[in-house]
Amino acid sequence: MLCIKHHSTDPYFNIATDEYIFKHMEEDCFMLWRNDNAIIVGKHQNTLAEINHEYVKEKGIKVVRRLSGGGAVYHDLGNLNFSFTRTGDSYEMIDFQRYTKPIIEVLKELGVNAKFEGRNDLTIDGRKFSGNAEHVFKNKVLHHGTLLFSSEMKDISGALKINPLKYQDRGVKSVPNRVTNISDHLKEKISLDQFTDKIMDYITGHFEDARMYEFTEEDLKKIQEIRDEKYSTWEWNFGYSPDYNFKQGARTPGGTIEMNMNVSHGIIRAVKITGDFFHIRDIKPIEQALENTKHEEEAIRVKLEPFNLKEYFDKISEDDLISIMF
Repeated sequence: MLCIKHHSTDPYFNIATDEYIFKHMEEDCFMLWRNDNAIIVGKHQNTLAEINHEYVKEKGIKVVRRLSGGGAVYHDLGNLNFSFTRTGDSYEMIDFQRYTKPIIEVLKELGVNAKFEGRNDLTIDGRKFSGNAEHVFKNKVLHHGTLLFSSEMKDISGALKINPLKYQDRGVKSVPNRVTNISDHLKEKISLDQFTDKIMDYITGHFEDARMYEFTEEDLKKIQEIRDEKYSTWEWNFGYSPDYNFKQGARTPGGTIEMNMNVSHGIIRAVKITGDFFHIRDIKPIEQALENTKHEEEAIRVKLEPFNLKEYFDKISEDDLISIMF
């Protein structure tokens, strides 16, 4: 088994790396890696229904859809991620406990009473510090998990906080959990780098034929291509979302306004704007202009640019409209 300490912190590149080791490397792999601020959503989720759009925009948090199912998770540099890829028999592919056992064993060595609980979580005293997901293709499995070591808890709650009444869809919803950092439970404090080394030492010491591996220039070139062509694109991260209906209203200086939209593959297909606001011109051209537009701020602003909005919405600005649409 190839053991990789991945040094990139670019979320787009790292999720592309997960796909690369899964689909393009024949040998089984174990990889440890970290992302700078990012929300990683499950393959079958409605991205916009999982993120706090204003918070994500303000903090510059990247949003990336992964290959596997499950719920959305927040990553920062205080979170360590691990990935296993393995070829085997189909009947044994989905086995969360198999791939999380090394993590539990390392934590027990450090005096932490960690447990596997529920469907795919690791907990300490009933509080979650690790979420796990798997993706199976033919006779191969990709298992990856998060390990909250010293993450900023306020950023986790801020980035993933969303009003469930905005979106009506069939996307898989994330379930909030009480979370904790591993570092808060260590009897003797160690750094995240030291914790990373302990996990890698356990893997190389307990798995047959485990050996360290550095990506080649050719590997990195192919990963970059997957990153640029898939994981950094709006089409994958947002457009792949299931169809949904969106509804949100707000009180503005010009009165109440409500936005109702039908969205398919991330594209706004129908818009109805209602409220008790005053206007000079009929707002129908605004609604029509927004049809067949990406549910994405920049694209919406482009469609609104030709209009003198003061003639359509009294005391309601473009920013007011945009904020109601997310």
